[in-house]
Amino acid sequence: MPSMDEELLARQAATAIAAAYEAYQADFRAITRRARGRFERCDWHGLQDDAVARLDSYRAHLDRLLVVLRRLLATRFTDRALWQSLRAHYAALIAARPDSELAETFFNSLTRRVFATVGVDAALEFVRVAAPSPVLPADTTVARRYHATAPDAPLMLRLLADVPWSVPYADLPGDAQRVAAAVTAAVQTRWGDLAISAVELLRPVFFRNKGAYLIGRVCRGAECLPLVLPLLHDAAGIQVDAVLLSEDEASIVFSFTRSYFHVDVDRPRELVAFLRTIMPRKPIAELYTALGYHKHGKTEFYADLLRHLHAGDDCFEIARGERGMVMIVFTMPSYDVVFKVIRDRFAEPKTTTRQQVMARYQLVFHHDRAGRLVDAQEFEHLTFDRRRFHPALLEELLTGAAQSVHLIGEQVHIRHLYTERRVTPLNLFVQEADEQAARRVVIDYGRCLKDLAAANIFPGDILLKNFGVTRHGRVVFYDYDELCLLTDCRFRELPLPRDDEEALAGEPWFAVGEGDVFPAELQLFLGLREPYRSLFHAHHADLFTVDFWQTMQQRCAAGELPDIFPYDECRRLRQP
Repeated sequence: MPSMDEELLARQAATAIAAAYEAYQADFRAITRRARGRFERCDWHGLQDDAVARLDSYRAHLDRLLVVLRRLLATRFTDRALWQSLRAHYAALIAARPDSELAETFFNSLTRRVFATVGVDAALEFVRVAAPSPVLPADTTVARRYHATAPDAPLMLRLLADVPWSVPYADLPGDAQRVAAAVTAAVQTRWGDLAISAVELLRPVFFRNKGAYLIGRVCRGAECLPLVLPLLHDAAGIQVDAVLLSEDEASIVFSFTRSYFHVDVDRPRELVAFLRTIMPRKPIAELYTALGYHKHGKTEFYADLLRHLHAGDDCFEIARGERGMVMIVFTMPSYDVVFKVIRDRFAEPKTTTRQQVMARYQLVFHHDRAGRLVDAQEFEHLTFDRRRFHPALLEELLTGAAQSVHLIGEQVHIRHLYTERRVTPLNLFVQEADEQAARRVVIDYGRCLKDLAAANIFPGDILLKNFGVTRHGRVVFYDYDELCLLTDCRFRELPLPRDDEEALAGEPWFAVGEGDVFPAELQLFLGLREPYRSLFHAHHADLFTVDFWQTMQQRCAAGELPDIFPYDECRRLRQP
């Protein structure tokens, strides 16, 4: 039994941790709440600055807390018995919090910093084994409920008018009519008539980049249709830009290739439960992450992975596609995620370093992903049973990534890795898909490069194998070892040879500096066979010109922020 002095010390430390978490949450929510004013003032750069500040807030608060605890606990800073008692006191302090799951993750992040925990330490950490229930409590206050028998314009007018803004709608009655027409058509298609029981709309507004989103559902008894209303704000006022009424469309809005939302909510668990009713296939981890709770998203992901491993017996194996020169990439056939471990040495012609690769993943973490960069989660000190690894994969990990992977008895310890949602490598998709699907993604591949350029990103390596295709058919980029800011590149015309000797030279006969890019040469790296090569040229020949890239650089340097919508152009209510 701990002594009175030990109990007092544990209680004081638990109180300090709870206070640090409260300070972090206050900071997180203060930044988040600014999004409404940013949207109303069209302060898009301010919203981007807030996004970066909010991402960095978690580590900053943990760092300050560690200083406090080192001073408070002194020689007992790593005393496991004290920390077990401390954990019990902390659990009591946060038990009544509406965001207790986030407070538990904060504590786990702290203990992993203190003890460099390998795997999971159930004695020190909060471990949620059971899957969280997606059922929304009956007494929830997270959404407004509008009882109705049909999705008519007066209902939609009331729904829109109940969202408070300090600036007016450009055409509120017209928007209500347009929303009602779209919902009516979707209800008719889904259920065969116009009878509904209610429309429910989440009270918090979701902000991201230059858009705001009203999220809800159209109910008919126990069934529902997603209802997502993207809003834009320009000189004319606020206007509804689209009406999205399918699970796929909602899922793309919450995609793992998008930056995180700014949404102010007291009870995140209830909000996630509501979102799961309209996106049942979206992992809970991704929903928490999309709300900005990326640390808790990692917690939910890891818990889900452990449940998956416990429920099945399939093995990790080398992922499909060409072997990476920088990463060893593996997956499980039954789990929709890839795991990426940095190799000890990179094959030529790669000249980058491990530190540079990690810095580029940090760049992606902080940058606007524009719907084209796959979100990567970073993990340290994970352990798995040796029997869950295919022998060929384990041998490659132990020989090619010995700095990161160790075999300890029958446990595989991975010191550092990244996880990403699994997508189909673009080169394999083009080879295996039917012609219509292949043509569609080849065209979207060019759009992907242009969206990245508009977001001030140059992939570096544009080979098809470094891009993937999501289940929604969107082309995304996932190989970041040569990625850089577009404004850091120097786009040059390819010099003409002055004689036959220069024309026939196997190596460049002109000086090439770091950061030099020759757009005319990009077509050599496409790896597209006919007729797809000609198709790409027909739609995106400008990508092979210096003018295109320099123009995009100028726009980025001038602070121009692109409009990259998480829905098809044809879904916009006002066509440009």
